[in-house]
Amino acid sequence: MTAPASFNTAARLIKYAMRDAGLLAKGQEPSSLDLAENMNRLNDLVNMWQIGGLKLFLLSDVSVTPVVGTQTYTFGPGGEVDMTKPMRIVDAYYLSSSSTLRPLTGISQRDWNRLGSRSTVGATTSYYVDKQSTYLDVSVWPSPDTSTATGTFHFICQTQATNFVSITDTSAFPMEWAMALRWGLADEICTGQPQAIMNRCAMRAAEFKSALEDWDVEDVSVTFTVERQGTGGGSFR
Repeated sequence: MTAPASFNTAARLIKYAMRDAGLLAKGQEPSSLDLAENMNRLNDLVNMWQIGGLKLFLLSDVSVTPVVGTQTYTFGPGGEVDMTKPMRIVDAYYLSSSSTLRPLTGISQRDWNRLGSRSTVGATTSYYVDKQSTYLDVSVWPSPDTSTATGTFHFICQTQATNFVSITDTSAFPMEWAMALRWGLADEICTGQPQAIMNRCAMRAAEFKSALEDWDVEDVSVTFTVERQGTGGGSFR
């Protein structure tokens, strides 16, 4: 059964969070001041929760057309990829003009700084992400050659969850997160209430958030293996 459009709105989450926190009696409605203040708190909660866990529903496949010899592509307002700054890039691959895929390997700043020549042009194999406050600079290596420029880079980005602007806005988090958001907000606003209420809010908030963090994973299993390099040993990947 489909949930009603108002199910996961800021107004509904705030109303029930205030009731859970003992700040609103049954039958009462939040005041306009309550709605405005608690919507800001709810946005703070959403922004903070984006950094915990992977949040599969925030992943987006963003394609970039390579330009011959161009090494760096900016993800952010006004950049080559004009979008709200992604939280991070979790994976990447290259799609050729003949629909052949090959993975691109993310490298650290240390490895990027140790490249022998950044001016190399060829078939791109790696990428490095430089995180700034309002944008991400994604540099590729080698820089695209003519053949590479006929395909597309694809970066799997963790996008930002949009904030509530109006109390009638629906949360960017899916409806199964409603209880966690509701009790998370209740835990934020119950300060000064009787200890039993504060304990209950803290316990329910942690319980629902933990359950969702455990659930929000890929459906297939993940395994780890040892990659042997050379004859002198190996490294974990």
